[in-house]
Amino acid sequence: MASPHDLQFQEFEEAAELLSADPGASTLSTSASNTITTAAAGGGGGGGGGGGEEVKLELSEDEEGQEESSELLGGQKPAGGFWTFEYYQSFFNVDTEQVLDRVKGSVMPLPGRNFIKHHLRSSPDLYGPFWICVTLVFSVVISGNLSTFLSEMGNPSQHYRPQFHRVTIAAVVIFMYAWLVPIGLWGFLTWRQGAERQVGGYSFLETVCVYGYSLFIYIPTSVLWIIPFEWLRWTLIVFAMVVSGSVLVLTFWPVVRDDTKVMSVATVVTIVVLHTLLAIGCKMYFFQIAVHVPATAPTSPPLQITT
Repeated sequence: MASPHDLQFQEFEEAAELLSADPGASTLSTSASNTITTAAAGGGGGGGGGGGEEVKLELSEDEEGQEESSELLGGQKPAGGFWTFEYYQSFFNVDTEQVLDRVKGSVMPLPGRNFIKHHLRSSPDLYGPFWICVTLVFSVVISGNLSTFLSEMGNPSQHYRPQFHRVTIAAVVIFMYAWLVPIGLWGFLTWRQGAERQVGGYSFLETVCVYGYSLFIYIPTSVLWIIPFEWLRWTLIVFAMVVSGSVLVLTFWPVVRDDTKVMSVATVVTIVVLHTLLAIGCKMYFFQIAVHVPATAPTSPPLQITT
């Protein structure tokens, strides 16, 4: 069996014989690295030394992979429809470092730093918002059940029962807020962008991504709500609303500030009010204050003595 080295020499000898017989012929050689070599000898006289020209095109497998990666990084989405798995795969193409950077940006909002411009960088994802919402659902429900258990632990007349139906309620409320509110806001900004040319806007995926990451601060806050002190709970909820609301205001104010004064102020106020209703609603429903009513001893009616 001939070795690859012998085959290369045999190919070279056949090419040399062909060129010696016909100077105007050309040879084509391919290798494992997709290399194409074309040699053409310029015709002179019978044995005259004409000029030679060699064109070599090389494209290795690594370069092909780099070219494909550059196309994906350039923002090209898969060609499949929205019903295919490949269509949604690009929305979850994010690494741990990017997620941690975006989480850090959502809990440390700074004036003048737009969350979309400084953290998303035209590469929004759904991985972080999805798992943040899932984690928030379970953290709110579990913390609320523990809070109820601790508040009723000293009352012998109360029997604790886990309230699993709250998982469904929390999931519906949180996911509806994280999806329906961004849809409404994105649609409104798109409409205002058509009515007022100076009004900018973000993509739908960027809007959903901002709202999803802005909810992260409520995860540690909901865990601390287990502490049975109302003044501490309200302090934590105000702190979380200020931090989370600042992310939304600092992100969307540069977009709506070029609109009319009434519309810009009304848009920002609506964003803050809806965000406040979510936080206060979760606190009031899942962390209710147990009111202990002391049981009164039954009194017997006075005896009437008749003669």
